[in-house]
Amino acid sequence: MAVVPKERKKVTALLEAEARIQEKWENSKAFECDAPDNKSEKYLTTFPYPYMNGRLHLGHTFTISKCEFSVGYQRMIGKKCLFPFGFHCTGMPIKACADKLKREMEDYGFPPNFPTIEEEEVVEKNAIDEITKDKSKGKKSKAVAKQGAGKYQWQIMKSLGLNDDEIVQFADANYWLDYFPPHCIADLKKMGLKVDWRRSFITTDANPYYDSFVRWQFMRLHEAKKIDFGKRYSVYSPKDGQPCMDHDRASGEGVGPQEYTLIKLKVVSPVPKILQKITVPIYLVAATLRPETMYGQTNCYLHPDIAYSAFYAGPEENHVFIATARSARNMSYQNLTAKFGEIKFVEGLEKVFGRDILGAGLEAPLAHYPKVYALPMLTIKDDKGTGVVTSVPSDSPDDFAALGDLKKKKPLREKYGITDEMVLPFEPVPIIEIEGLGNLAAKEICERLKIESQNEKDKLEEAKKEVYLKGFYDGVMLVGAYKGEKTSVAKPKIQAELISSGQADKYVEPEKKVISRSGDECVVALCDQWYLNYGEPEWKLEAKKALAQMNTYSDEVRRSFEYTIDWLHEYACSRSYGLGTRLPWDEQWLIESLSDSTIYNSYYSVAHLLQGGSLNGAVPGPLGISAKSMTPETWDYIYLGHKYDASKMPVSEEKLKALRKEFLFWYPIDMRVSGKDLVTNHLTYLLFIHTAIWKDQPQFWPKSVRANGHLLINNEKMSKSTGNFLTLTESIERFSADGMRFSLADAGDGVEDANFVFTMSDAAILRLYNMLEWIQEMISLRKDKSFRKTNANRFCDKVFANEMNKLVNETAQHYEKTNFKEALLSGFFQYQAARDQYRDVCGGDLEMNEDLVFRFIETQALILSPICPHIGEQIWELLGKEKMIVNELWPKTEPVDEQVLKEWAFFEEAVRGFRLKLIAYMNPKKKGVPLPEAPTIATIYVAKEYPGWQRSVLEILNQQYQANNNQLPDNKIISGIIAKDEALKKHGKKTMPFVQMMRELFEKKGVSAFAIQSPFDQAHVIQQNIDYLLNSLDLDKILIQHTDEEGLDPTIVEAVCPGSPLIVYIADPEGVTVEARNAEICNGLFSTLVRVTEDETVTGLIRKLRRANRAIKPRFDIKLYRFTDQELGDRSMGDCRSPYNGKDLISENAIFSIDIPARCAYIKIDGQKIPIGRSIVYQACQNECA
Repeated sequence: MAVVPKERKKVTALLEAEARIQEKWENSKAFECDAPDNKSEKYLTTFPYPYMNGRLHLGHTFTISKCEFSVGYQRMIGKKCLFPFGFHCTGMPIKACADKLKREMEDYGFPPNFPTIEEEEVVEKNAIDEITKDKSKGKKSKAVAKQGAGKYQWQIMKSLGLNDDEIVQFADANYWLDYFPPHCIADLKKMGLKVDWRRSFITTDANPYYDSFVRWQFMRLHEAKKIDFGKRYSVYSPKDGQPCMDHDRASGEGVGPQEYTLIKLKVVSPVPKILQKITVPIYLVAATLRPETMYGQTNCYLHPDIAYSAFYAGPEENHVFIATARSARNMSYQNLTAKFGEIKFVEGLEKVFGRDILGAGLEAPLAHYPKVYALPMLTIKDDKGTGVVTSVPSDSPDDFAALGDLKKKKPLREKYGITDEMVLPFEPVPIIEIEGLGNLAAKEICERLKIESQNEKDKLEEAKKEVYLKGFYDGVMLVGAYKGEKTSVAKPKIQAELISSGQADKYVEPEKKVISRSGDECVVALCDQWYLNYGEPEWKLEAKKALAQMNTYSDEVRRSFEYTIDWLHEYACSRSYGLGTRLPWDEQWLIESLSDSTIYNSYYSVAHLLQGGSLNGAVPGPLGISAKSMTPETWDYIYLGHKYDASKMPVSEEKLKALRKEFLFWYPIDMRVSGKDLVTNHLTYLLFIHTAIWKDQPQFWPKSVRANGHLLINNEKMSKSTGNFLTLTESIERFSADGMRFSLADAGDGVEDANFVFTMSDAAILRLYNMLEWIQEMISLRKDKSFRKTNANRFCDKVFANEMNKLVNETAQHYEKTNFKEALLSGFFQYQAARDQYRDVCGGDLEMNEDLVFRFIETQALILSPICPHIGEQIWELLGKEKMIVNELWPKTEPVDEQVLKEWAFFEEAVRGFRLKLIAYMNPKKKGVPLPEAPTIATIYVAKEYPGWQRSVLEILNQQYQANNNQLPDNKIISGIIAKDEALKKHGKKTMPFVQMMRELFEKKGVSAFAIQSPFDQAHVIQQNIDYLLNSLDLDKILIQHTDEEGLDPTIVEAVCPGSPLIVYIADPEGVTVEARNAEICNGLFSTLVRVTEDETVTGLIRKLRRANRAIKPRFDIKLYRFTDQELGDRSMGDCRSPYNGKDLISENAIFSIDIPARCAYIKIDGQKIPIGRSIVYQACQNECA
């Protein structure tokens, strides 16, 4: 039989308890909640429904946990709470995957036998991209992980743990809708999610209720003129024959169309031989982002070894373009060729290398030079633009460097057949003035950075960043019709004139490579499509109003929303392929996946009454309403409050009132949680659509959106390919639900990437398991009546109770702000540390107050329960509570006693100082000095107030603080003021060191550092904790003295100030060693030598005995005895049945005295001095000694 590792035993125990508790919750319907009849506070939180093409992973879970922790807390503060959860099936991915499986079986058999393909993608950065790119777009998000472009769908399904016989069923798209949602629900239940599963549903027309809801939504948007039809540039999959939106992509999510100006450089004499057979005008077409710089063209660049294509362009095919085949493919979808999606190449010139065109004469639009030439450039790439680069060396460092190489290197010119007259006469033309860079910015920056060649890529990248950034935004035109205007203003005007005059066209391509789910490289196409007109100015203003009243929890998220609202324009909301809902007025189109998922949060409010617990709405809900009865007017009644009209609403008004009641109670969304990448699309669309559907009804607009960063695992990006990846179920099996939840809370809260650390999860398991064991021990001790029973009135009791009050309040604030890492810090780590500190100060478990211990246990379970509810439920069961902890309220607290906080802060700081002083005492700095013996006595000096001269300095500091706008001036100024004070002159050397000390104290404590008197009795605080000090400093005796007592050393008086006591250690005084014997047999406690000093107390001697004999546990009660017969008692044979016969109990009030010459000890009682010889007896009992 295999041995289960200890750590796995703990996880197994936690998992077993979690399964039992989850069943308990489900059976009691703990998280189901309906709109009440009375007025109640409510809380609705939602998570973007996950796409149903696989199981949920830890990244999903991280975002889900924000909803989960928040709803757990909100329940505890008495709100009616709802956390619903739906499943997204709309769009192309499921359909594409199903079709792909069909094709793979057709091509490779069943089960498929695939060839091995290796693919590597290289991503390079480009300076101009960095400047002109759309900064509203976030990082790649969830769609990226859906499918690798070079991976077979069958293999992806295998990676989900499915066998071949199971996979074949997924060739039917509908099977995905039946398979994954129930599995995801089961996985989420294992996490202990507080979800009302009655309200769950799937999207698409497979669910007639949701389909009806989406159709209603789009009808109303269409009527409000928020949806238009026309041609729009869209990322497009030629293979799929439709726009390829974010969720349809295997790679390139977030990539949009990039617009260029396509400059037509007409080929003139000398015409390259390879082009001479063409009889129509020929143009080299260059894609530029900066048409305003065309005045400065000096040449055109081609890569000698790139393959270009010559193809007929225009509706009449009456001219020829030369560009890369990739860009020709894009152009064919943008009405730049005669037929949509078709390219007619010049026969024989389907592929022509750049070297065969070099030297061609060209007419360049707007150029200063009437003729320029096609020259070689070796850094051109064919994966962006057209492969043709128009050269403006005045403002492009690349162009300047390449032109310089050709001018300086005759062999380079000769290699490609370039004559001197094609290069040498051409100089950069000043066209733009840029502050700090002049009117030849590229020349200036290349000289500054000492760039000598086009091969210095790093330097050129740096140069481009500076020139393009400044030129793009701050340049001023020096030439042309718009001379004197900023380049940013002149650019669109110049572009429009170039296009209208026929010297240029608009050309658009994807910003980066986009691969569709069907494996097709996408282009940008001019498509007929329905689109949401997010660019409408009035609608943008409404979205900004919604944003203004919404909590975003982060300035960065708010800025991202603002930027996106400003940037957002028309968005295609229709497609012809995939799963979803048909456009009500044009059913050839499907509504795309980011457009049917904007106000679906409102559907949660009524789903449980319509669908009857079936995800696809196959079974009508409790109200017995059929999907056919959900007419647009019916939805109007529910969501818009329209009057009841039986002719258009085939549902009784009573039932509609029940639906509207649910909507009115739960809406709006109190907190929408999502990854930050969705701010730039889904979450912004959510604002727009809410303002359109509930126009002028801000009470229905979202109250808050909380965006989080991506989740790293062990500080590395999650990746299936590297194995750094965990599904939700794998995480639970490995760490338990609460162990995982604990680590998710600890991973991070902001919009920066969070980090899930395995070692933290392992440590969480240990902490939680150990906490349960400790609680069980405490319950056992209570049962045995082992705790200290006195009232909780000791100083340490007050401190602990006060600390619990403070931390409970702090934790509530962190939960309210959704700062769960901070909530875990205060509500677990610091809470546990407070308990440990209390136990330490008390001297062990048994010395803690029982009421406080169990108050700690209860409050710890409660304040941790939003994060670790299963542990909380186990604790509740151990305590015998009747209610489930998920139904309990947040613990009530007493007001925090600020005075106790100050007193404890003083004591903690003092103890730190005492320990440092002890280390210094035991480790003298002087070399050659023998190490001293450990001290056994100490005197602590405390000052009630500062002495005279120090008081005067503090008064000056206070005055300067107030006169200087609540800040301290420089020490030089303070020194000048002190120098003028006659009373302080004699203390001159001491005043400024004191000022500096107080300045440092002021930085820690603020203005309270200048208080002349201590606000509390320091000696009393120390005295209340004297036992703790004696034990922690390993001392036998501590004396406390005030500095105002007579006869004290003046240096000590001046060294001590209020709040900063001084300790002086004293070596062990003379004493007599006695033997402390244990009279009981077989208890493992043996004789121990202890030293008795003059005026030793019984308590002090017992403390020494405990320190000398570590076998005497803190929970043992100790009594001391002396032999009745001082002469023969310690020599006689004891009676094991009556071990204390012949022994007298030493009173706790007795004081010891010693006779050093005689090496004998005595006890003094009532004026009598009774010898005890050289031996005493001790009794150690686990409970109180009889």
